[in-house]
Amino acid sequence: MAEAITILTIEDETAVRCSLVSHLEDLEYHYIEAANGNEGIDLFREHHPDLVLCDLRLPGMDGLDVLSAITEISPDTPVIIVSGANQLSDAIQALKRGAWDYITKPIVDFDILDTAIERALNRARLIQDNRAYQEHLEALNQELSAALGQLREDEEAARALQSSLLPPPQMRYGTFQFRRLLFPSLLLSGDFVDYFPIGDHEVGFYMADISGHGAASAFVTVMLKTLFEKHLDAFQHAQEDVIRQPSDMLDHLNRALYQSPIEKYLTIFYGVLDLREERLRYCSGGQFPYPMLFNGQEISRLTSHDKPVGLFEDSIYTQHSIDFSSVNQLLMISDGILELFPRDSAKRRTEWLLQMVSGGGASIDDLVERFDIEALDAIPDDIAFFSIVRGESNE
Repeated sequence: MAEAITILTIEDETAVRCSLVSHLEDLEYHYIEAANGNEGIDLFREHHPDLVLCDLRLPGMDGLDVLSAITEISPDTPVIIVSGANQLSDAIQALKRGAWDYITKPIVDFDILDTAIERALNRARLIQDNRAYQEHLEALNQELSAALGQLREDEEAARALQSSLLPPPQMRYGTFQFRRLLFPSLLLSGDFVDYFPIGDHEVGFYMADISGHGAASAFVTVMLKTLFEKHLDAFQHAQEDVIRQPSDMLDHLNRALYQSPIEKYLTIFYGVLDLREERLRYCSGGQFPYPMLFNGQEISRLTSHDKPVGLFEDSIYTQHSIDFSSVNQLLMISDGILELFPRDSAKRRTEWLLQMVSGGGASIDDLVERFDIEALDAIPDDIAFFSIVRGESNE
């Protein structure tokens, strides 16, 4: 077995107990034996087993009292009652006192026992993982809350912090040039862009737009960066593969942000570009305008998207994969760019954006000049640019 699972068997009938521990030994579980309730409780306190198999009719201390004692000591340790007292009232009492399952003996089919053990261990593991995850979130939220207080006290320091989280303005990975440029509408930005190597031949990247403005939205960018770095670190230590799977990554982000007390949500496009295979895996959590792909002749868009992240607890995220070998450039612009067009429908604004992008060079510098962004007295909303350009770039 992958893990050293220890099971405590409390059974006064020697033949039954030997049969149980022999079966557990065949399944490569570690086991501890007790012939009565008092001995079982002492062994439980000493060894802290992962699961308990307990008879209901025991000499001295009754099995129900043993169950109550173990549940009080460790509520998350699964206890399965294995009893020859085939009475509905006994089963009901056992379940009320905290038993996880109830099996009657003699056990004719040990598959029933195996299934009950596996189900109980999986449930216990899930409870433990959820508690650890909640503790991590609480610790993370405490850290982020402290950081938020700092942001409110000193926005200049906050802007320096936010800027420090951004990747370099441009980076080359293999034959591709990654570039980003942000124009915040306020001192702090709710838009965020990042890109980073994953292993030796993949690059992860994302553009996110946090709801609202100001310190609270900027604070979520800190949280976002922290969560991505957490999963990247876990991958580098061979603990998980979440960072390489965009749909899994957005699912983790959605749960973390939904459970956060900040009450913010975000739209995000997360992609992983395989430089060796020249394939792009991606998932979009409501990101708009859609990413644009240039192949030298025409523009196409990645229109597949799911719900924003952190808005609904049960959101499902779908992963997509495309051949990137014929793509010369991927371009993303945050929805703040649409505020520069006349008030109209989203469809009409998107058409204007495509016309502006296709009307000349699609480099970020060309687009900034074409939209005349630097000459604006005030930007109505944060505007972020991100591009991936194949080969030599004049960006």
